[in-house]
Amino acid sequence: MDENEWLRQENHHLLRLGDDRYPELLSGIAGPPERLFVIGDPEVLHLPALAIVGSRNPTQGGAQNAFEFARHLAGAGFCIVSGLAQGIDAAAHRGALAAGAPTIAFLGHGIDRVYPAINHDLAHDIARHGALVSEFPLGTAPNRTLFPQRNRLISGISLGTVVVEAARRSGSLITARLAAEQGREVFAIPGSIHNPLSRGCHQLIRQGAKLVEAADDIVAELAPLAGHLLEAADEAAAPRETSNDADQEYVKLLEALGHDPVGTDELVERSGLTINQVSSMLLILELEGKIEKLSGGRFSVLT
Repeated sequence: MDENEWLRQENHHLLRLGDDRYPELLSGIAGPPERLFVIGDPEVLHLPALAIVGSRNPTQGGAQNAFEFARHLAGAGFCIVSGLAQGIDAAAHRGALAAGAPTIAFLGHGIDRVYPAINHDLAHDIARHGALVSEFPLGTAPNRTLFPQRNRLISGISLGTVVVEAARRSGSLITARLAAEQGREVFAIPGSIHNPLSRGCHQLIRQGAKLVEAADDIVAELAPLAGHLLEAADEAAAPRETSNDADQEYVKLLEALGHDPVGTDELVERSGLTINQVSSMLLILELEGKIEKLSGGRFSVLT
């Protein structure tokens, strides 16, 4: 299939470096891709993002941690980014989707393929509720030499990278190193000294990564950066949206919130806003001290 035919399909996009739709954080990394192929909503590439990566063969506890951290952080307004691999990547994507939030998968091959095949259905869910992204030409086959190149985009678009489980020699540690080189935050979840998949995380912590035991540790660390990114996005969107329109959207959301705890999915249904709008606005309102985030990814208005 040639590019023109591919682009004619629904929700298929090609972003070029320098375009307004090209994500700002990626444009600032060393060697940004000239082109990004996207299936889904390219607007999610401008949300405050957080990468969650780790082993392709995690322990049951590691996969559960990835899922729960992703669900909590997605509920707090972060767009979860990973690489669609088996294991921790897939668990992180599913956690974000379980929160009713968008998630982004960067691929180490052409966007017209799904790898591994076992994640075919997950890839389609991500495309419906977020975005699949690749810098590689259509038809590019999966190749182990391409995945480290892909990893620089996972870390580059994210405010921080969380490593859940990783051996000492692992692609996840490459992603963490790239994140540090790009000036992003690096977080690691510690584990048992008897678990070989904890050794990579412990190594990162010794090297200066932030040890995290709860998702709220990450929210507290990144909230100021996320707020700054959202303000920049709002300023960039100003010519296309009047302040009155924006104010009305916040009024709708606050009316939908009320004082009884409510989840993101119900807020989308009540307000008529998109999941992307609701996720971003909730984070801003929380930073401004107007709402409170409760357990289970629910929110209520502060009195």
